Amino acid sequence: MGKTTGFLEYDRVDGPVREEEDRLKDFKEFHDLLPEDKQREQAARCMNCGVPFCQAGVLISGMVSGCPLNNLVPEMNDLVYRGRLEEAYRRLAITHSFPEFTSRVCPALCEAACTCGYQDGSVSTKENEKTVIEYAYANNLVEEVTPLERTGKKVAVIGSGPSGLAMAQLLNRRGHEVTVFERRDRVGGLLRYGIPNMKLDKTLIDRRVKLMEDAGVTFKVNTDVGKDITAKELNKEFDSIVLACGASNPRDIKAPGREAKGIRFAVDFLTEVTKSLLDSEFKKFPYKLAKDKDVIIIGGGDTGNDCVGTCIRLGAKSVTQLEMMPKPSEERLPSNPWPEWPRILKVDYGQEESIYKFGRDPRIYQTTVKEFVKDKKGNLKEVVVVKLESVRDEKTGRFNMVPVEGSEETLSAQLVLIAAGFLGSEKYVTDDFKVELDGRTNVKTEANAHLTSIDNVYAAGDVRSGQSLVVRAIADGRKAAAEVDKALMGYTNL
Repeated sequence: MGKTTGFLEYDRVDGPVREEEDRLKDFKEFHDLLPEDKQREQAARCMNCGVPFCQAGVLISGMVSGCPLNNLVPEMNDLVYRGRLEEAYRRLAITHSFPEFTSRVCPALCEAACTCGYQDGSVSTKENEKTVIEYAYANNLVEEVTPLERTGKKVAVIGSGPSGLAMAQLLNRRGHEVTVFERRDRVGGLLRYGIPNMKLDKTLIDRRVKLMEDAGVTFKVNTDVGKDITAKELNKEFDSIVLACGASNPRDIKAPGREAKGIRFAVDFLTEVTKSLLDSEFKKFPYKLAKDKDVIIIGGGDTGNDCVGTCIRLGAKSVTQLEMMPKPSEERLPSNPWPEWPRILKVDYGQEESIYKFGRDPRIYQTTVKEFVKDKKGNLKEVVVVKLESVRDEKTGRFNMVPVEGSEETLSAQLVLIAAGFLGSEKYVTDDFKVELDGRTNVKTEANAHLTSIDNVYAAGDVRSGQSLVVRAIADGRKAAAEVDKALMGYTNL
């Protein structure tokens, strides 16, 4: 696959990125592609390694190594190298529902497991994938074919995030009548409102949804299942129901002063920003949300990073990101060998922009909030933070992060965004469907299956597995679609 000596002849080169000075003026995507001939050189680096961990998608030491979709990575790269982009798209579409999303927001599990990356830069599979899908759209290769015959079966999909969309796509192709229910005003779920526009342009969602609508999928927005319509009503109308409504119950920070005005959950903040931009067709930026404010973001993950980049664009006076865990090593430790997911220090776009704007990485490690301080009007004015250290629990043998006495520090803050992860499904939905939950409040299913404790009710994506990646949600949605199809028809060809 690829050019036999390509990995020796070509160094890794990534696509051009707009400079911070320019990209901070808007919410447009800022990662571009290499010219096709240069991208072919990058694909030539795929080294026919014999054991392509890039497409394995297996758990190693509790972490996914390789693509959860089992994309045929070396084959796609080889076709890109040879300039056969239409065939590369056909090959990619066998396993993947939405390359236009993952080629922008996926952390590239395939590249982390790339054999070439063991010694040198990984093959740029993510950008190769983006080249393929954008070529396919530009040449009218992407289509959602309307089935010639319908099965007479009706399926309700609750949630229009990556998992719900993947299920709707495949079940509609099979001939079932699919209706997707979305509680917000636009389709996309996490893709629409949980990820900023500069990371995933929302027109890409509209582009795909239009194809799906034309092929027969029905989308019902502003419909909150469990409130606007009940499980009982859905059961009367549909043969199968799939819960794909995400793990959208945010983890809170229970510290004194939590009731102060100016403390928000990160996804609520990002949602308001994106909705404001979309409603104004990007003519008005919601500066009032962060302008001239000292912002503290609790959480060091992707959502926290997205908040950093968003707040800087909205004119924040300063941005600080609190991370409970120690600062990762800059290189792999012996305890974290390839092809495990590399637990190393990463500097994402938000941190890059903070370094440019404020001259520093916004992250403070081994730190958490001890108290929120408000003024006489109840508005947040300061946050008391405390350092943490890892201490072994003598009873369990586990290491816990505990406060260091006397390490308190007071930081100015008029806005706090809590990006501390999610606790699982939302109670009003699971109560309405009466489905059994696991110990983490995710909807319970059998191992490697999607049927819940209630007949004809299935679960897929984050609502079943807990907060995870877009690529894993798509993969789980595709698997759930096959399971639903088999239950309805007695066999499946999905």
